[in-house]
Amino acid sequence: MKYFYVLLAVIFAAGILQGQNLKGIISGKVVEGVTNEPVPGANVVIVGTDRGAATDLNGEFVIPNLEAGIYQVRVSALGYGAINKSDIVVNTTRPTDLLFKMISSLIELEGVTVRTGYFEMDPSESGSVANLSYEEIRRAPGGFEDVVRALSVLPGVAQASAGRNDLVVRGGAPSENLYLVDGFVVPNINHFGSQGATGGPLSFINLDFVRETSFSSGGFSSLYGDKLSSVLTIDLREGRKDHLGGKGTISASQFGLNLEGPLGKSGNFVFSARRSYLDFIFNAAGFNFVPEYYDLMSKFTYDLDSRNRLSYLFIGAFDKVKFNNKDSEDLYENSRILGSDQNTYVTGLSFRHLFDKGFINLTVSRNFTDFDSSQRDTLLNPIFLNKSREGENEFKGDIIYKLSKSSELNLGVSAKLIKFSADIKLPNFITSFGEKLNITSLKSQRNFTKFGFYTQYSNTMFDRYSLSIGARGDYFSGINTSFYFSPRISVSYMLNEISSINFSAGIYHQSPSYIWLIADESNKNLKAVRVNQYVLGYERRLEDDLRMKVEGFYKNYSNYPTSILRPYIVLANTGAGFGGGDENFASFGLEPLVSAGTGDVHGVEFSIQKKSSDTPNYGILSVTWSESFFKGLDGIERPGSYSQKWIVNLTGGYIFSKKWEASFKFRFATGNPYTPFNNDGTQSVVKYNTQRFKPVHSLDLRVDRRWDFDGWAMITYIDIQNIYNNKNRNSIRWDYRKGEIDDRSSIGLLPSIGISIEF
Repeated sequence: MKYFYVLLAVIFAAGILQGQNLKGIISGKVVEGVTNEPVPGANVVIVGTDRGAATDLNGEFVIPNLEAGIYQVRVSALGYGAINKSDIVVNTTRPTDLLFKMISSLIELEGVTVRTGYFEMDPSESGSVANLSYEEIRRAPGGFEDVVRALSVLPGVAQASAGRNDLVVRGGAPSENLYLVDGFVVPNINHFGSQGATGGPLSFINLDFVRETSFSSGGFSSLYGDKLSSVLTIDLREGRKDHLGGKGTISASQFGLNLEGPLGKSGNFVFSARRSYLDFIFNAAGFNFVPEYYDLMSKFTYDLDSRNRLSYLFIGAFDKVKFNNKDSEDLYENSRILGSDQNTYVTGLSFRHLFDKGFINLTVSRNFTDFDSSQRDTLLNPIFLNKSREGENEFKGDIIYKLSKSSELNLGVSAKLIKFSADIKLPNFITSFGEKLNITSLKSQRNFTKFGFYTQYSNTMFDRYSLSIGARGDYFSGINTSFYFSPRISVSYMLNEISSINFSAGIYHQSPSYIWLIADESNKNLKAVRVNQYVLGYERRLEDDLRMKVEGFYKNYSNYPTSILRPYIVLANTGAGFGGGDENFASFGLEPLVSAGTGDVHGVEFSIQKKSSDTPNYGILSVTWSESFFKGLDGIERPGSYSQKWIVNLTGGYIFSKKWEASFKFRFATGNPYTPFNNDGTQSVVKYNTQRFKPVHSLDLRVDRRWDFDGWAMITYIDIQNIYNNKNRNSIRWDYRKGEIDDRSSIGLLPSIGISIEF
């Protein structure tokens, strides 16, 4: 309560001190979308006003003396389609820096003027792409300003576990998602991440430095490899170039400090450090399970000249779990939890060179994670011990060349040197299905290599047709069948100036997780998991700020690892949650495996998205119907563990003024499949994934208030998750003390408040 009263005092004082008619600046750059060359002479206009500017020879512009508030900005240039950006927040603290990537106006329909709009496009990608800006993610109700959690409102995206970022995209597994931050691969961008997967409770990417995100839920191009279901690219902004500034934040679970500013005449930097405060609250409340985390993030950018740029990125996350075993109840509860201390970092250097018709980008990077996981019984004897280290050193080279006004060519190569080590103990563990796992001591140290190359050709032909065709090859030394080839194609046909039909097809491969390869020597016979994927969609722009999309998809899986000891298990059905004893340690793959698992996923998605514009409301309605089935070594087809037949999301908001904004999010989803317990606490293979939990639903509300002062600004908010306190039942386990089922429900009503001060 002290925190709440302090916040009220700050808000009250701010209301007294708030200035009037304070001015801000919008600045930025307009570049060609393919080559990144500056676009001089572009017109930049503040929608609904007479304010604007033209870009100079470097493609840069400045619009000064703007009142603090929220704006829409339109950019147009001869030979390019106009772009509208919404939710441009101007305050008195620092210039609002924008980047516009212009796409050539290639389609000229007779007698028709192609309308401008708020929805961006990438000619090399399919229609299954959604872009979310910083502001759209920040204000998302129930999102904790988390870049990954905000994706859950998009069509085709399911949350495998409540309160976590285990994304299941179009019926896939939580291990099938690719994350890229400024072009650098980050294996998992979540604190307390699941080993071999891509999920965790919350992201360690500081949203304050995110410019925008692009999320592809399928049918993505050959530029991206070694993942099956989705690609999330996160573009970070640069630091301010005028003088040193910063921001202090207290949010729902953490507090932090940002700094940013110039580096000489041609460089800039951003830096942030954050720490959780939940450990203070949990310790004071006497909780048995106390998580603690920190994260760091820094980016340095330096322009060597107008055509050459260097940038450096560092991201670090440090997670620790403390168990308080004060009594028998604590000992029992903690014996059901897999605790995981982790240290993770990603660091990389990038060099970009612009030439007349394109650019080349060269990167070197390293990512590393140190896992120290353990689970102990009520006598504190080890059930599971795992000390693993995964490190990857990568070189990448990418070239984009504009062949003509209507076509472009992408080429790229990559090489990875991988070092993996593990020290694992799992002595005499009996699963709930009766199988015995016995690893008295498993020590392994492996060195692997990965190589990849791709080519992608995109062209707009005959005024209405857009074609993108490509292929990639990947090599992984850790398995015997080490090379795999993946061709892909996408086609778009523009019916008229506001609607189009899109189709994409391709083969996608993903190499096995490193930890799956060490338990048995025969696991080197595993193959890369393969998906044949097809997407057909229709898109219509109802208004400049309103878009409707319908997409159908089909995914056929083969070569998925399945257990010889537990032939009903396909590892596609694992990876969500922390992977402890209650999940029979299935996600670690610590047993003989064969590539005999298969699966089929099909579904239809419908969505309508409204962008904030001169009408100050926004929202997304997404409805997904899908089914997923997998077969293990026993040949029996069963529903996927994360299969939710219906998912409905409705989110929206209204900007009442430059100070006040309110938003909501409603979510409904069919319950996940689960395996019931027998009366003796065991589970039967014949009942594996035969029952479903009841449907889950919740409503989240959020209210934001902006404050602008002379030289500093503040945002306060209140966010209430699950406002009608629905306790969604999302898992079950057996209570060995009582000899009965222990239903596990999600947290009900969860209010949070936050404050950030920018200076």
